[in-house]
Amino acid sequence: MQSPGMGLARAATRGLVAAVYPAQCANCGEAVDGDGGLCAPCWRDTQFVSGHVCDQCGAPLPGESDGHADRCDECMAIARPWDRGRTALIYKGNGRRMVLALKHADRPDIAVPAAGWMARAAAPILSEDMVIVPVPAHWTRMFRRRYNQAAEIARALGRVTGLTVDTRALMRITGGETQEGKTLDQRFAHVEGAIRPHPKRGARLAGRSVLIVDDVMTSGATLAAATEAAREAGAVRVCIVTLARVVRDA
Repeated sequence: MQSPGMGLARAATRGLVAAVYPAQCANCGEAVDGDGGLCAPCWRDTQFVSGHVCDQCGAPLPGESDGHADRCDECMAIARPWDRGRTALIYKGNGRRMVLALKHADRPDIAVPAAGWMARAAAPILSEDMVIVPVPAHWTRMFRRRYNQAAEIARALGRVTGLTVDTRALMRITGGETQEGKTLDQRFAHVEGAIRPHPKRGARLAGRSVLIVDDVMTSGATLAAATEAAREAGAVRVCIVTLARVVRDA
């Protein structure tokens, strides 16, 4: 058990760190109050997703909801193996810049405010028995980037929601290259069989509801592969949440 003295010492350390390294806007880098997030101008210019959305990917839909689960055109055309899904941002402008910074510019700190936005977006699909599992990264990509941005988000989301997090339940066994430039069919072919349950830790998903986490959804191919791996491990319900969603004509 942590002693009161240890707690005070850690709080003092956090205060000293905050004084030396003040929180920065996740988009532009300007100093902000609190634990980070967006400055007022960036918040105003960021496309958050709210209101009537696709129940399988979270993309915004026109009009108002009638209480029934609706799907976007893409999710009606492409079979989704997961049950429900949500996203926090449109992958455009500030949303795109934050995803790219998190992924390529050594900004894992963006995962902290991102987790708060994703928790709000995913609230309708969360359940108390869920375990949060990030889309796994191949070891070659981990070698280049030093961290898996999906795992960073998953850990932060676990702290926000209080849900269990298992960053090693799934593993990527093939392919460390990007999906950029590939056609829809090529994207799905590229990840077919690429994600599997971990030989030891995968069993922890048996009989559980699982929330698959990733930074961005384009075609949904990688999320589909992760979902199929979670079901192979015995998950009884699988939902997905992403920081951003690529939306046509957004």
